[in-house]
Amino acid sequence: MPLLKKWIENGALFAIWRVEETAEELRKMLVASLPYDEELSQLKSEARQLEYLAVRVLLRAVCGEEKHISHYSSGKPFLTDGSFHITISHTRGYVAVGLHATYEVGVDIEYISNRVRKVAGRFMYPDELRHSSDTAYLLVQWSAKETMYKLLDEQGVDFLEHLRIVPFQLQTDGRCEGHELRTSSQIHFDIHYIASPDFVCTWCVLDR
Repeated sequence: MPLLKKWIENGALFAIWRVEETAEELRKMLVASLPYDEELSQLKSEARQLEYLAVRVLLRAVCGEEKHISHYSSGKPFLTDGSFHITISHTRGYVAVGLHATYEVGVDIEYISNRVRKVAGRFMYPDELRHSSDTAYLLVQWSAKETMYKLLDEQGVDFLEHLRIVPFQLQTDGRCEGHELRTSSQIHFDIHYIASPDFVCTWCVLDR
């Protein structure tokens, strides 16, 4: 399970791993007395079990110890020891995590697929669509809004109506600006991204 990338951004630690092991191999890497098997038994899909294990092995790699992940009723993850705010994402063949001791963090990773073209009109404004039809650009837009959604952690958020990305020039490693239009606060998000041949990844630290 090679560590593909690890970096620090605004005091947060982010990491991406490419998952190459089987679920059995990953399970053997986890040795702490935590309820792994009980939680795994509730996941019927082999793909979900693999994602579950890969995230926890990655977390152990970046923290130097195993930590128990639980979830709020909204689905948002948290560490039961309260040591960090945590964000998690997974896609075909990859998992990503982000950690910050003080602020909320969001991360999203998406494998490259033309499927995003079929649904782009459901989550992008016309001016966002006009700027570029490149698949990676569309995926960065989608991923950035997923990251914003995770940070907001609210019900009823509509990607098209409530989340806006300022048009930007796609780079392999860049930044874009996001705004939420749902509340009077209209929170601004400074979103960073990677656009690789195999995946796009976006992340943000909400330092407020």
